[in-house]
Amino acid sequence: LESSLLTQPWASVRFGESTFLAKVCFRDTGYILLISDLSSVWYESADAEAVGQRSKELNKRLTVHVSSFLNHLCSLMCPLLAGQPGATAAFSCHRSPSGLRLHVKSELSGLPFYWDFHCCPAPLDMVSRHLVRPLIQMNLALQCQVQELISLLLQKDAEIEDYRESGATLSRDRLRTEPFREEAFQQNFVAEVRNRAS
Repeated sequence: LESSLLTQPWASVRFGESTFLAKVCFRDTGYILLISDLSSVWYESADAEAVGQRSKELNKRLTVHVSSFLNHLCSLMCPLLAGQPGATAAFSCHRSPSGLRLHVKSELSGLPFYWDFHCCPAPLDMVSRHLVRPLIQMNLALQCQVQELISLLLQKDAEIEDYRESGATLSRDRLRTEPFREEAFQQNFVAEVRNRAS
């Protein structure tokens, strides 16, 4: 399950007044959920036996197979993470020193359906695999991309300057651009990021 979770994208979700990043993977054998507020990271991994036991405790009137519970949970969570929450489910969360509990209220087979995800703090190796390493790799990839684009802009400026020195003129003056200044660009970019953060 966790290896499948690695391929799932993070999604931004709101529960009440709080915004989280979350990802989840459901299988017939259980599920794994990873959720973070960027200060803490929590997770829950539950197999079919644990799902069956909890479903009996929370939904005494429902007698359906564990796979039906898992499919229903998937049908509630996956649209939420895709930015399309259904009108038939209500989500709430409660943080405590021991973890985070995500409560779900819905209907299944015409009866009330309740579920609690009991998330505990994620171990450091899991945080590293799912959050830290991918962020660092993406940051490095973006840095390389920016350097490549800067190099292309400088080459284009040199090419345009060569045309000008050869006597070429623009047919439309509105296409004229100022030469790219890397240092000024970097300073403006950093200032803009700081303004957005504040």
